[in-house]
Amino acid sequence: MVIEITGLPQAEMNEKDLEYLVSRVFFKSIDLLGGLNKLAEFRTLTWLPSLARAAYVIVLRDEYLRTEDEIAKRVGLTRNTVRNILRADPTLAMEKIKKLEELAKEEIREMKVHTAGGIAKLAYKMVKEGNDAETLVQYYGLAAEDVAKALDIPWAYAVLKCTKGIKYPIEEGSVLKERLTGLKIKNLPSEEVIEKLHFPIKNPAHLLHEIKLVISSIEGN
Repeated sequence: MVIEITGLPQAEMNEKDLEYLVSRVFFKSIDLLGGLNKLAEFRTLTWLPSLARAAYVIVLRDEYLRTEDEIAKRVGLTRNTVRNILRADPTLAMEKIKKLEELAKEEIREMKVHTAGGIAKLAYKMVKEGNDAETLVQYYGLAAEDVAKALDIPWAYAVLKCTKGIKYPIEEGSVLKERLTGLKIKNLPSEEVIEKLHFPIKNPAHLLHEIKLVISSIEGN
């Protein structure tokens, strides 16, 4: 039985914020399926519209508390389809992802709403935990590198260069110590800076921000 929750205060919806979060969930969903190359290999690029719709439904519901009717009107789906996406089981979707070849044979033309909903739910949870798609993390790294160059911040550029290809989120300092040992960050040993960082670190831009906070803290003393 599905209970429609009404009367809850709805979060104010900024269209740019909505699109940004939906895009992150969409890219993470693709990531969970092995990336665009894997989808092309299995000839399942036709799944992309289903994943995009599911990403919208999950974000509108979980982030902005929109009702099924409001979501259906916004995304252009029936209320029942929205409900089926919201009822999807992410655990079951994860099991299907592990058997991608079988899933591709079963849902070759279009991904079923339950499958897409389960994957989008899982992707939304991971994004909220700071685990974005690899594609976006790489983009963040390139963007941060450009900013470091433009602002002529040698330590930032050196950190990004040494950590290129590292997997985010970074959960502990040992991963960074392997890459940054011997590096000076504004005349401070990198080991000293790493010891004071707060983990997990979500992406390259977040890493630079955390390092900057540590430097400011040390210099302030």
